[in-house]
Amino acid sequence: MSTTVTLIPGDGIGPDITEATIRVLDAVGADLVWDRQMAGASAAARYNDPIPEATLDSIKKNRVALKGPLETPVGEGYRSVNVALRKTFDLYANVRPAHVILHGGRFEKVDIVIIRENLEGLYYGAEHYIRIGDDPKAAAESVALITRYGSDRAIRYAFEYAVKHGRKKVTLVHKANILKYTQGLFLDVGREIAKEYAGRVQFEDRIIDAMAMQLVLKPENFDVIVTTNLFGDILSDLVSGLVGGLGLAPGANIGPTAAIFEAVHGTAPDIAGKGVANPGALILAACLMLDHLGDTVRAERIRTALHAVIDERTMLTRDLGGTASTSQFADAIIARL
Repeated sequence: MSTTVTLIPGDGIGPDITEATIRVLDAVGADLVWDRQMAGASAAARYNDPIPEATLDSIKKNRVALKGPLETPVGEGYRSVNVALRKTFDLYANVRPAHVILHGGRFEKVDIVIIRENLEGLYYGAEHYIRIGDDPKAAAESVALITRYGSDRAIRYAFEYAVKHGRKKVTLVHKANILKYTQGLFLDVGREIAKEYAGRVQFEDRIIDAMAMQLVLKPENFDVIVTTNLFGDILSDLVSGLVGGLGLAPGANIGPTAAIFEAVHGTAPDIAGKGVANPGALILAACLMLDHLGDTVRAERIRTALHAVIDERTMLTRDLGGTASTSQFADAIIARL
């Protein structure tokens, strides 16, 4: 039976890379039916709502979504649609794999998966301005919320991911030396869970600033990394930079009743509509989606074809050092399939 998937092309370069991804999925024979919906700036412009009710209903019904990048106003306007979707569907685990695809760079042995707690910390959204005298915005305060429940399920997901995928080590990243309550709780929960996996998965913990340094010195020393929301957001992009940038960085948001797969890069408005964007991140996100749906064979066929195209270096988009268009890059992958 075919699977119906909510499809959100997104803003900026989103529609271009989405169409390229659909063509690749069609070529590999993925049995998917697309329920097209809108979110972000395009939805706000049309419906005066960045997350229309129809989009939420579609995800609730289908339980799986593939999403292009969404525009979020900086410092004003509506809050992040990505964050809102995670909260609405309780998408507690963000999964960001990063491994070397474009060879010849500084690193050749990077193969890291970052599991990021996706709902708590400073991204919980508990913030407000404080009036002092006549200035209503004299100060601003944010509350970082860390719960035992939220920490447990994100960290446990990381260990289960390691077991399922044959990974050897989980590194928990924190700042418990300074933030002794919030980060300390996250670390305590991690140490408790690690005992359950002793003998199957190695465990270590690292302080965030030292971890950032180690990732750019010896990234090959790390396997699965689990951390809190803000640190995970930052380290995910850092690790993507080690393997060639966000153009090849997919992401998955996993919850108990829904999963949303996405290209984690931005909308790139400077090249929107020009047909030159790299669709690799969304194509790889679609592979994560196929894995989630149990279609691992087709997912691996697409990855193999994409890797082959990049290794040939004759049909690369300009962010990868080539001159190919979005459609030409997709065509090369399809030819390989």
